[in-house]
Amino acid sequence: MRNKWVSGLLGVLAALLIGAFIMLLQGFNPLDVYAALFQFSLGGLSPLATTAKNAVPLVLTGLSASIAFASGPVNLGQPGQFLMGALFATVGGLYIHLPPVLEVAVLVLLAMLGGALWAGLAALLRMLFNMSEFIVTLMLNMIADFFTAWAIAGPFMDKSAYSPMTPQIDPAGWLPSIGNFNTTILFMIAAVGVCWFVFNRWKAGYEWRLSGQNSLFARLGGCNIDRNFVSVMLFTGALAGLAGGLLVMAGPHRFLKGLGANYAWDGVMIAIVANNGLIATLLYGFFFSAIQTGALGMELITAVPSEISQVLQAVLVLVIVASREALNVILDRREARRRAKERAA
Repeated sequence: MRNKWVSGLLGVLAALLIGAFIMLLQGFNPLDVYAALFQFSLGGLSPLATTAKNAVPLVLTGLSASIAFASGPVNLGQPGQFLMGALFATVGGLYIHLPPVLEVAVLVLLAMLGGALWAGLAALLRMLFNMSEFIVTLMLNMIADFFTAWAIAGPFMDKSAYSPMTPQIDPAGWLPSIGNFNTTILFMIAAVGVCWFVFNRWKAGYEWRLSGQNSLFARLGGCNIDRNFVSVMLFTGALAGLAGGLLVMAGPHRFLKGLGANYAWDGVMIAIVANNGLIATLLYGFFFSAIQTGALGMELITAVPSEISQVLQAVLVLVIVASREALNVILDRREARRRAKERAA
């Protein structure tokens, strides 16, 4: 565990140094750039609140990918599940009118249901026809993209709008803020807690982890591989759908064209960087959100193009993933030598 944190920290530092070298080649002062970047993302209560809010979809889709990859299924359908969760929450908010507490609860459940059903479709095709969920979930992303585009330009379109979008959902379904912080952060923290409990303290989570490490051993040990596959797909789909629903409920309170952006793919990237660790996914999600949130302010202050944040993210992924095993080997050898010296003494 200690080695994972050390290798992750060294990877982040190495990526920042490489990013600084790239900036120097372009004639920019990296210290000024980094200062502006983190000033506009972490330098105060309001920037911190914005960064935390932007981290919610990254962390939730990252958790979805982390749990799926660690459990065996190759669920790459987070973008489609995100969109379907957002659509389910939006439609529910247009036609269901309840007191705020009940309205929020219903829309959250609908968002999770939308994501779970979309992931469940891939699981069903795997069970019935042995179709690879890797391919099916990727194809379903495209279908979800076109389906939601049709929905917001057709039956659910706001007739007074000049571009495809739905009307705003019932205000009872809007997620309020506590000071500067939006309450979506509370849902994110609760989701991390539930995922950690399920994955580390529940029998189902143990079977999921065992199946991800060695499916043959898990089957011989009495685990129901097919049932676990379906449950993992539904659970991870619900997480991605929740991310979409919370995005709508926190604002803009409607389904807009391009709503999904790159949140889900960034979440998959974060899961890879975090090596499927749940707490690591939370921390990396917040770090990536800080880079993305501070990019605009950085451009205003230093004239460095905001696209440099994408370069930083790419370098961060490459350095951490490429160096992880090498760093772990080095750290393991150092630990072994230290213990050997202690025993000799």
